[in-house]
Amino acid sequence: MDFIKLNQQVWDKLVETKNCWSIPVSTEEIENAKKGDWKIVVTPSKPVPRDWFSESLVGKKVLCLASGGGQQGPIMAAIGAEVTVFDNSLNQLEQDKFVAKREGLEIETVQGDMRDLSVFEDETFDLIIHPWSNCYIDTVFPVWKEAYRVLKKGGTLISGFANPFEYIFDLNELEKGKFVVRHHIPYSDLTSVSEVELKGFLEKGEGVCFGHTLEDQIQGQIKAGFLIAGFYEDIGGSALDKYINTSIATKAIK
Repeated sequence: MDFIKLNQQVWDKLVETKNCWSIPVSTEEIENAKKGDWKIVVTPSKPVPRDWFSESLVGKKVLCLASGGGQQGPIMAAIGAEVTVFDNSLNQLEQDKFVAKREGLEIETVQGDMRDLSVFEDETFDLIIHPWSNCYIDTVFPVWKEAYRVLKKGGTLISGFANPFEYIFDLNELEKGKFVVRHHIPYSDLTSVSEVELKGFLEKGEGVCFGHTLEDQIQGQIKAGFLIAGFYEDIGGSALDKYINTSIATKAIK
């Protein structure tokens, strides 16, 4: 199964159904950002702390990695950064183009697989923003390795991702608020569930997902060469929110 292509198609459709990661920022948010009042998220609800960013991003080269949807990229552009949005979904990228045209912003968009940033030269960017998206790829180390390569020395990678804890549960039962422990971590839609179950997930408009270990998510960044300099947790958008945060954000420095 070409899960990269399939996930592209899934996200193209999720744009049409107004998924929360596909709703463009408003004109008011852009105007506020230009005045210095702005925020972005890389997990479902908590804004990234402002002290995770340099005091000024004017003229800084920012890569919004797997970050289409008209959200993070336009805000970065509104505060003066030179922004490139890279995403697998063409429709997600169209959301950024829409905001750029509406607000007169300069945003470059590039379609591709987050594991392969070969279209960019070494040490191109000052900042990479990588929202909650690497659950849609089978292995995360190539993402960390490529992010390290394309960042300038001293550059920052801000990432959001899922705590694999939620993937130990039967996902269909979890949607009903029932906690039935079933799976081992790492988790894969391609091997952890039956073809019938996977077909059901896809019919509901979900992509092919993977639950990566925390070692791969955090130690993977360190292995790539990063220093972890910030960390927080957030909700994950499931029945588990009542009991535990299942989203994580990290700040990593090259």
